[in-house]
Amino acid sequence: MRKLCLTLFLAFTATSVFAQGDTVVRWRGIQGVITAPGVDNPVGQIHSGAGPWTTQGGNARINLTTGEGSFEVDGLVMNGGIASGTPGPVVNVVGTLVCNPGSSTGFVETAVDTPTASLSTAGNAELSFKITVPTTCNNPLFLIRVPSGRWIATGTKPATQSAARY
Repeated sequence: MRKLCLTLFLAFTATSVFAQGDTVVRWRGIQGVITAPGVDNPVGQIHSGAGPWTTQGGNARINLTTGEGSFEVDGLVMNGGIASGTPGPVVNVVGTLVCNPGSSTGFVETAVDTPTASLSTAGNAELSFKITVPTTCNNPLFLIRVPSGRWIATGTKPATQSAARY
């Protein structure tokens, strides 16, 4: 009887811990926008940079319940032109969580920006932040943008997991 009570207690405790878990979205890669110069490649209502960018790597994470998150990008540089292999004139970037992109979700598309992060001459940036996430955030996307608004990189390989497992 004692073993049965202990087993039931442990099962109930484990279930309640996972039931109250916060949803964390992780993007296990960051890739530069691949756009021909002068061609727009919008994500929802956000326009792309005016030319191609590349990265060596990066990642992003956002807890959709608490708004806590972070991003890191490595080697974010222009691909072509006289500034090829450098970030050119871009010295700061922002992360942007896009909730309900496009019109197919039935909810209003919402973009929430992080504070700015410095972009090194090698194209590296990292930031820990807290943002206010909309109540409904379907199909979340993560973008790296220049502060004036255009996106130059995006999160790839998304995975939604419960924060209670971490």
